[in-house]
Amino acid sequence: MTAHVVSVQAPPSKSLSHRMVIAAALADGVSEVRRVLQSDDLERTMGCLAACGARFEADGDALRVEGVAGRPRGGQAEPVSLDVHESGTTCRLMTAVAAAGQGLFRVHGAPRMHERPIGALARALEALGTRFHWEARPGYPPFVMTAAGLSGGEITVDLDESSQYLSGLLLAAPSASRHMVIAVGGTKVVSWPYVALTLAVQELFGVRAKAQRHDGESWISADWRTMRRVDPGRVRFVVRPGAYRAGSYVVEGDWSNASYFLAAGAVGPHPVRVAGLREDSLQGDRAILDILRQMGARVMWHDDAVTVAPPEAGPLAGVTVDMAACPDIVPTVAAAACFAATPTEIHGAAHLRIKECDRLEATATELGRAGARVTVLPDGLRIDPAPLAAGSTVPVTTYGDHRIAMSTSLLRLAGVRPEFDTPGCVAKSFPGFFDEWNKLVSQLES
Repeated sequence: MTAHVVSVQAPPSKSLSHRMVIAAALADGVSEVRRVLQSDDLERTMGCLAACGARFEADGDALRVEGVAGRPRGGQAEPVSLDVHESGTTCRLMTAVAAAGQGLFRVHGAPRMHERPIGALARALEALGTRFHWEARPGYPPFVMTAAGLSGGEITVDLDESSQYLSGLLLAAPSASRHMVIAVGGTKVVSWPYVALTLAVQELFGVRAKAQRHDGESWISADWRTMRRVDPGRVRFVVRPGAYRAGSYVVEGDWSNASYFLAAGAVGPHPVRVAGLREDSLQGDRAILDILRQMGARVMWHDDAVTVAPPEAGPLAGVTVDMAACPDIVPTVAAAACFAATPTEIHGAAHLRIKECDRLEATATELGRAGARVTVLPDGLRIDPAPLAAGSTVPVTTYGDHRIAMSTSLLRLAGVRPEFDTPGCVAKSFPGFFDEWNKLVSQLES
């Protein structure tokens, strides 16, 4: 390996920060959660939880959380405002969590959020006794929710659009008046590993959801940790009433936001070492290592740090990969594929069309500005080899989407200088991204 290795620290996990802060806010007592990601999305989640009665106090990298004992407090004459802004995670998780409380809640956000569906989750919550008043388009924010606690019983939720519908229901389920059976419905399941993160956080906080699968004749116990494929109609979860356990917890590093630095190591010119990651992480975006390895990159672990280096000889090779389980790193893989000598095809990512923007179209358009040949497929992207506009400054539209801004930054390593219209959009998940990225690039180019 080349002697010159560039090092960077992974930021805390956004997905786990959301879930651990929610669990702490629902607990009966005071918790300390260390290394919570400081970002716009987490501010939205904590703001919504505070509106429901939880209390937060920051002290260095520790967040003190006083919980509401499983009972979010809504308004009586007027609804409590739950402003999710552009955070889809906040919107979906908090809608379910607030439904476990009592009173009126108004869920609203930025204009783009009002174009993102939530009807499948609302139908499941209506079956549990929650009432919805849609202020504009049925099935989309903004809406006012009348909550009287969750009745429990058996429900089915479709996961065609987002696994966060199930995660929200799981997080809320211990507050129900009786046990809940949540069956997976719809025609497909996207982003499954995020459900595993939810289940892991619940277990950490003392709540155990039991997984069951249908063997063709009856429901039998299953281990959610070993589930790699989830077929609608054949998996369900049983959650009994209970309480989240207050305590001290630590958030692990974020594989999604580490993906840009790991990809930088793969495309060269020098290896990149990212510290603060767990090799046994349940985060779905850990798949970035497997994908980069398939493309020819070299991957080496040492304790909590992983180093990714370019191929020993020649450029990266293209791959064909199903990314239904790790959609957040589709833009990263697409950008890395622009450096490959053979075509790459990404499949299983049709649901990226309802993210902060249509991420398939946005990724193809913005990489194309730099000379890349990217074709939008019905469920993904195809990237064919093409010379990039090295030495040129290329205007990049971010669409206000942090993933577009961070992924297209990889073009710098091909000699392209992206010029972003709204670079501040990275504050959604990684406020310090450009500081860390510019330091990394300067070292790689030295």
